[in-house]
Amino acid sequence: MKTRSIKIQVKSLPNSPGVYQFLNKEGVIIYIGKAKNLKKRATSYFTKNHDSNKVKLLVKNINSIESIVVDTEMDALLLENSLIKKHQPKYNVQLKDGKTYPWICIDKYPVPKIYYTRKTNKKDCEYFGPFASVHSAKFLIKLIKDLHPFLNHDLNHLLKKESNENIIHKFEKNIKSIRSMIKGNFKSSINNFKSEMKIYSNSMEYEKANEVKEKLQILHNYQAKSTVVSPKINNIDVFSIISDKSYAFVNFLQVSYGSIVASHTMEIKKRLNESDAELLQIAIIEIKQRFFSNSSEICVPFKINLGESIKITIPKSGDKKSLIDLSLRNAKFFRIDKLKQIKIVDPEAHVERILSQAKLDLKLQKTPYHIECFDNSNLMGTSPVSSCVVFKNAKASKKDYRLYKINDIEGPDDFASMEQVVYRRLKRLTKEKKSLPDLIIVDGGKGQLSAGLKSIMKLKLEGKVAIIGIAKKLEEIFVPGDRLPLYINKTSETLKLIQQLRNEAHRFAINFHRKLRSKDTFESQLDNIVGIGPKTSKLLLSKYKSFKRIKKANEEDLIELLGKAKGKSLFNQLKS
Repeated sequence: MKTRSIKIQVKSLPNSPGVYQFLNKEGVIIYIGKAKNLKKRATSYFTKNHDSNKVKLLVKNINSIESIVVDTEMDALLLENSLIKKHQPKYNVQLKDGKTYPWICIDKYPVPKIYYTRKTNKKDCEYFGPFASVHSAKFLIKLIKDLHPFLNHDLNHLLKKESNENIIHKFEKNIKSIRSMIKGNFKSSINNFKSEMKIYSNSMEYEKANEVKEKLQILHNYQAKSTVVSPKINNIDVFSIISDKSYAFVNFLQVSYGSIVASHTMEIKKRLNESDAELLQIAIIEIKQRFFSNSSEICVPFKINLGESIKITIPKSGDKKSLIDLSLRNAKFFRIDKLKQIKIVDPEAHVERILSQAKLDLKLQKTPYHIECFDNSNLMGTSPVSSCVVFKNAKASKKDYRLYKINDIEGPDDFASMEQVVYRRLKRLTKEKKSLPDLIIVDGGKGQLSAGLKSIMKLKLEGKVAIIGIAKKLEEIFVPGDRLPLYINKTSETLKLIQQLRNEAHRFAINFHRKLRSKDTFESQLDNIVGIGPKTSKLLLSKYKSFKRIKKANEEDLIELLGKAKGKSLFNQLKS
């Protein structure tokens, strides 16, 4: 009955831009979305087979639909943003940034002064901002006070240098220049100071000319410290985004008069399978409102729709492309810092995030909490061995590591060795009724993957155990049923986890192979000595480790270990 009622509601929606609201049976709004075509967008929730469990859960909880029709898609975007902030629906993205930002305030009464504040409630004050950080606001205030000392109220009060009338007069004379500097435009101030210096110099007032020269130097030093892009670029906003399964990070750079005057990164918690384009749209609207940005041009890394009033630029080269790259770098560093903090504060959440991302990257059916990796080692087919390393919750479980001697395989046959070791491992786990791995990784390409898959099929474990192969050269990931390899970002944590398992399995296998080969060589050399059987060989091996060390042993030590007759015989044979 509920499904029929919702279908009727969906069919009655208009083919117009607007905002739709999903409500649960208690009448609480659980999701708000915007659409170019309300009917098409709402219908998609009930006609598609959704991969995401979160989307399935959302659809299951929808009891009724409400809509608001607007004129344009841009209006829908703005309305969606304000409604999400008001209602905080359960399944909408969460903008994780509730802090207040600093403003620069010019207070004109009773005497003009400049300072930073987080409140903007005084009527007779002029406010500029907000600024992304207190540091940038403080730095700019210090610069203005250095150039216009009459605004340094504490210093004036201490030195009694300026009268109130003088301060008001100088403030009125320089207010235009001060406003321009706060907005990031230093050009007019530099030109004014140059003209002033020239006037003092021509009238031979060299001390005053030198004072102005010092102010010019302060301005030039400040500009050198700020990120100068290009004097041709003015009044644009730059946005970039990086995201994983749970979070997205949007960086914002504000460029004014050729310099970056503000930088801010916003963290967004995902609720459903929102695309980067959807998240970037939400973030741009929120950040522009929060920072009172009136720029008419926005630079972004890919196409998004923000209405006709805003110019969208997707630069491919030049200064604007460099700004996109810089913004992306800021977003990445912010994300890395956040992940480091999570790892320290909440290691379980850190592990869960890595494994959830691995599930997404490798297209697995379930989260790989238990991973096993296999590698083979031999020398021209001699002493073939395999290793199995086990990671549980993304950490090495060394007590579960296993080593295998490969049986009944002639010559260097890596595929047959892989098939044998995967079969033996899974058969043992099944027989002992122990938990099977969520994911098996084999070191190698298509051949090794096919060999491992054969073993899974022999034991009828298809669907219960996932398997992938990793080829060393290009770090290609091979998955069953796909002839083309999967390439994972070289900096991703998923690839780093796979590499860690592969390298550990390789180290474990090669160490075992060397040990076995050394033992075989040792035993073959002792076979030529009369009176030395398997038991004596084992005793000598445990004591001396190598044939070279036995040859260096003195007669008394050998007699003490083996007895008088056998020790003396061995010593004489080794010397001869």
